[in-house]
Amino acid sequence: MKLSNQLVINKALNKIIAPWYSIPLIDRWLLGQIIPPMIFAISAFTVISLSVGVMFDLIRKIVEFGLPLFLALKVLFFSLPSFLVLSFPMAVLLSTLLAYGKLSSNSELLALKSLGIKTSRIISPAIALSIFMTGLTFYFNDNLVPSSNKLAETTLRSGIGSSFSSEAGKDNIMFARYGSRINASTKKPTTANTLLTHIFYASRYENDIMKGVTLLDFAREDFQQILKARTGRFDKKSSSWIFSEGSIISVAPSGQTTNIQFKEYTYPFDEGPLELAKVPRDATEMTLKQALKAEKIYKKTGNLKEIRRIQVRIQEKFTLPCACLVFGLIGSSLGSKSNLRSSKSQGFGLSVILILIYYVMSFIFSSFGVKGILPPIFAAWLPVLISLGGGIYFLKKSSSF
Repeated sequence: MKLSNQLVINKALNKIIAPWYSIPLIDRWLLGQIIPPMIFAISAFTVISLSVGVMFDLIRKIVEFGLPLFLALKVLFFSLPSFLVLSFPMAVLLSTLLAYGKLSSNSELLALKSLGIKTSRIISPAIALSIFMTGLTFYFNDNLVPSSNKLAETTLRSGIGSSFSSEAGKDNIMFARYGSRINASTKKPTTANTLLTHIFYASRYENDIMKGVTLLDFAREDFQQILKARTGRFDKKSSSWIFSEGSIISVAPSGQTTNIQFKEYTYPFDEGPLELAKVPRDATEMTLKQALKAEKIYKKTGNLKEIRRIQVRIQEKFTLPCACLVFGLIGSSLGSKSNLRSSKSQGFGLSVILILIYYVMSFIFSSFGVKGILPPIFAAWLPVLISLGGGIYFLKKSSSF
């Protein structure tokens, strides 16, 4: 009986281990040099970023607002995925620099090259691992980070108390609708379909209620309406807004104005303002699917700056994970140079410099995309392409030694 159980266990272990042993020996050896420092680097960068970004703030809230320690630990746990996403690319860079730098200083890479193995073949395990980390980073960033950030915020607000409940709402909702206007004389729509017809503004959105609403109606030529209401809510059954406690000021073509007070008024208008209010404030709180939906909503508003911003953020959903591939290529290429004798401290210092250069460049190009200086796709991808070009250059230089 014991022998049969042992055979079952051995078969299960063989199934798990078999894929690893199917990898060529040289690749297993090189991956064995990279993976341990990568695990260390992920841990180190995550702890540092968590301490600076979350931990100190949580300690302050525990002391000043009485946040329970258990809830603080939950917030810390829920915040972990967002910091892991930042740590993965940096860890790839540091681990490849250290691993290949060590192999180079021990002349092990020189021995491989003397056997006719090219540098591109030597760094191929690092590139394969970088591609894997790119996919893992994309999965974390698109699936875990948005939901975990929401859980962290909800846990923090519930732990601190009702004084922070206002954070659940959103201020200054502005929605513009474009279309054709009704001609004053013919009573028919104009041919142009890109004219501003409505501006919807609410000072505050909370619990599906718009507060401090102002609606400007330009749908008819030479005749405008201004609707002001204390609150407004959208009724899906009638596809209309129900406003409470307000007034409607109408301006006729002759210049005559009328002012009508109301306690409740039903106004036919789409749910665009409600959709806009439900868009998360930060793109990091959105999945790729939600970001694409937000782009469609912003296009309805005609707000070019917000359209460009969300388009840049959509592209960055892809370029952020690609930093793993960029750093993997640069780190392994620099580390495999035979004249590089890198200690751990030097490797860490070089990693910090390269990371700083890459993210500063990404920030500048991202700003150019939001401002409209560059198309969003170029603004997001140029740092990646430039860095990949640098990595290929370093690879060629290391191959020449």
